[in-house]
Amino acid sequence: MIKALGYAAKHSFSRLRPFEFERQEAGPNEIEIEVQYCGVCHSDIHQVKNEWSNTVYPCVPGHEVVGRVTKAGSGVTRHVVGDLVGVGCMIESCRHCEPCHSGDQNYCEGPNSWLATYNGPMVPAKMAPDGRNMYERDNTFGGYSDTLVVNEDFALKIPAKLKPEVAAPILCAGVTTYSPMKHWGVKAGDKVGVIGFGGLGDMAAKLARAMGAEVTVFTRTKEKLEEAARLGVTGVLDSDADAMRSLKSSFDFMLSTIPEKHDLSPFIDLLKRDRTIVVVGALEPMAPVNNQQVAFHRKSVAGSLIGNLADTQEVLDFCAEHGIGPDIQVIAIQDINDAYRKVEKGDVRFRYVIDMATLRHEEAA
Repeated sequence: MIKALGYAAKHSFSRLRPFEFERQEAGPNEIEIEVQYCGVCHSDIHQVKNEWSNTVYPCVPGHEVVGRVTKAGSGVTRHVVGDLVGVGCMIESCRHCEPCHSGDQNYCEGPNSWLATYNGPMVPAKMAPDGRNMYERDNTFGGYSDTLVVNEDFALKIPAKLKPEVAAPILCAGVTTYSPMKHWGVKAGDKVGVIGFGGLGDMAAKLARAMGAEVTVFTRTKEKLEEAARLGVTGVLDSDADAMRSLKSSFDFMLSTIPEKHDLSPFIDLLKRDRTIVVVGALEPMAPVNNQQVAFHRKSVAGSLIGNLADTQEVLDFCAEHGIGPDIQVIAIQDINDAYRKVEKGDVRFRYVIDMATLRHEEAA
């Protein structure tokens, strides 16, 4: 076993505090990673507070992990010691179901679905035929820690042109927005609407623009209109009724990145016939959709969940090629609870990334 140190929440109402635990040493097809940076995702807050009713405590968040390989198992062929790698939301899947065979590990239909980088399986545990938990793990601990152990297939190559701290949020925010745009065929000349302009929305706007699309972001905050202009995209206040009416039936694709339930109706009207609005920000029940809005022009409302391994590597390479990435602020792990409060208040226009070197001199509580 490997001694590890991280930051964990022990209850839904507790702060994140130093936490000592153990990880299994790397097996034949696994690598050990010294974590250098870990992005702070809004879903980390949802999980810590058990807002999706599936959190297993203690909870060590973190699924935007970048670090150096410090050990490679005897069967590892994809990575060598010293490689800079990234780990996103998954560290394993069943590998036997149809989605896994098709390369869509994020839609794994195995007994436990895919295994999350932290907080164990993403669905309530199911047992294998022999009565054991399929992954033989009741919980997993994420990247708010000094060390991570993962199967080599679930570690991505970080391109040399990407700074490691910038690459971290791409492993979740980047692929979560890139994957649906790829799937629904966003292309040069398309008119793309991005609903919400936080961490996900910022990446969506940058990626769509790099694809050659004409981008409009919708926000509730006047200050963010200036940020949109800086990125070279159009900013619209979703409370501006005249502006919303002027955009009716004009978008080829829309992506909702708002991290909580919200009304899609005002945005469905903005889609062209036969076009799709995809929800990626909110993993919770949404307000009912008026089918007249959808049926009369054969529009679609859809969802998308993170991205598969190929899409994750692809978006990392795409960002490196086009010189884009999230706007970040690097913080010490000791500032994580304050960062959570600011994210919840919507006071942040960038992505927090933890410098995990600040953890090394901690003493566990």
